[in-house]
Amino acid sequence: MMAEENKTEAEAAVASSDAASAPMATPEAPQGKKEGRGGNRGGNNDGKGRGRGRRNDRKPREEEGDELIEKLVHINRVSKTVKGGKRFGFAALVVVGDGQGRAGFGHGKAREVPEAINKATAAAKKKMIRVPLKEGRTLHHDGNGRFGAGKVTLRSAPAGTGIIAGGPMRAVFESLGVADVVTKSVGTSNPYNMIRATFDALDNQTSPKSVAQRRGKKIADLLGRGSDGASKAEVQAEADAVTE
Repeated sequence: MMAEENKTEAEAAVASSDAASAPMATPEAPQGKKEGRGGNRGGNNDGKGRGRGRRNDRKPREEEGDELIEKLVHINRVSKTVKGGKRFGFAALVVVGDGQGRAGFGHGKAREVPEAINKATAAAKKKMIRVPLKEGRTLHHDGNGRFGAGKVTLRSAPAGTGIIAGGPMRAVFESLGVADVVTKSVGTSNPYNMIRATFDALDNQTSPKSVAQRRGKKIADLLGRGSDGASKAEVQAEADAVTE
């Protein structure tokens, strides 16, 4: 009897040791719920989740307006002497255009160069003018402009001539979209006066279409007077080619 009792106690001890060494079963998580931080994000299928995937559903913001060509013409630095030292300021002159007959200029002042350029660009976009172009590459006729001591002369040119202009005037024609033009500036080299004189000449530009509408005539009648030996078909074709 004693031997059987000792055998029973030994078996019970072995069974208890095996149970203690066995790994504990982890309780299963309930269905429909996710553990961890933000587990409920994106759980709904109705598209109203608060997860990061919501940004992908947004449409890209459309750019306002057409792309403009910006040309920085001149930056002027000024300084003011105060008790603690010197304070510097900057003035920027910027020309903008769409390359299709519209251009404008503006200037801005600020303590920093980027801010001055932004002010000048915003001012230039508000003062853009429309200039009629012949065949989309040159001016319809010659013109003169003046502002202060600055005088400029603009002349139309045949295809392949290029932009014959220097300094600030080149920036105006590049942003305007003119490919062939001959210019001359006399009187001053001040970029502000040169730009203003150039825009004064461009503002006086006219096209055969506008002149014909003002005079109540056809474009072919205006073009036919100055063409020597040109047939009516050639004059009519040239008139049809005038778009603005």
